[in-house]
Amino acid sequence: MQFGRAFAGTALLLAVSGCAAASPPASSSIGAAASSSASASASSTPAEQAAGSWTATGTMIEARSHYTATLLAGGKVLVTGGNSSSGDLLRSAELYDPGTGSWTVTGSMIEARGSHTATRLPDGTVLVAGGDGSSGLLASAELYDPVSGTWTATAGMIEARFYHTATRLPDGKVLVAGGVAAGIGEEIPPALASAELYDPTTGTWTATDNMVEGRSAHTATLLPDGSVLAAGGHGTAGSALLESAELYDPGSGSWSATDGMIDGRLAHTATLLPDGTVLVAGGVSLSFEIGALASAELYDPVSGTWTATASMPEARSGSATPLPSAHTATLLLDGTVLVAGGYTGEGGALASAELYDPRSGSWTTTASMIEARGGYTATLLLDGRVLVAGESGAPGSAELYDPGSGS
Repeated sequence: MQFGRAFAGTALLLAVSGCAAASPPASSSIGAAASSSASASASSTPAEQAAGSWTATGTMIEARSHYTATLLAGGKVLVTGGNSSSGDLLRSAELYDPGTGSWTVTGSMIEARGSHTATRLPDGTVLVAGGDGSSGLLASAELYDPVSGTWTATAGMIEARFYHTATRLPDGKVLVAGGVAAGIGEEIPPALASAELYDPTTGTWTATDNMVEGRSAHTATLLPDGSVLAAGGHGTAGSALLESAELYDPGSGSWSATDGMIDGRLAHTATLLPDGTVLVAGGVSLSFEIGALASAELYDPVSGTWTATASMPEARSGSATPLPSAHTATLLLDGTVLVAGGYTGEGGALASAELYDPRSGSWTTTASMIEARGGYTATLLLDGRVLVAGESGAPGSAELYDPGSGS
């Protein structure tokens, strides 16, 4: 199976071959017009490097891409599915133990899949849903029990999809929104506006209100008031990248438009900060002439508006095959955000990393990763370190970032 997208007749192409599909993590009317001048005026040039260091840790048992990584309640990290080095879809799963720095095999999924979502539920089980399967896109879902290390089938989604987002709501339900449901073989598959809810108490899915605008490769962020902010991504109208953003209200089960981002983008990151604002950084730009973005902006849920903040020292995420997201952004225990890896506008993988300080609104460089990588996973461990694993030049390798140690 091959899946390609040509955007606006430009050279930018998302191509997924060998049944592979790009991995999402955990995604109105058009808002404010893109403003490169606003982003440029907030650019940052760090004078010194922040503390922090990377060390190699155990290599995954199976090299994989387009997989998920989920922190379990006990502190281990569950990695599921994806594509092997040869492009074959995987059923296998493995566990990383931060105490020993090693990986062990756990039960395999019922169905091989990549580009799926994985969400930890209140009882500690993990819900895996959708993705790319051996015979097409999947609606199926299954549950991982960390106590027994086994998987059981649960009800399938109403609509098969990938490039979607999955967000656990305060009541324990999981909101799945957007993505791509059809169009394998089409040049520009349309994005979905549909959304649905998984109820872990009944093990069933129910439809909820459609999004204001169909979108895929977007971000979805749970806000402090329990609503969900969906921003950016690829739209339904041809090759459009989106500036727009919208809010899901679990109380009413409805979506409403909110202010649009300053820069339209996909394959970006969105991070909830301690003060309740959302930091969006990097990604592929609305103007394909720019490619990877260095710009960053903040969403204030109180005012419902976006403001520019300092740009990253290095543009990241755009590539010939950008993954949502190719770089990662991880909120550290001290409230700063670690952004690492991704791709340059020319498609080369990055090893560089930087820290955003919400108090000063500025970025500082930190130690670079051992391996340049994009399309990988980053997981905050219980002890404050960050585990990154997979993709780019060393798809089975893993390393740890320690924010407290010198570089």
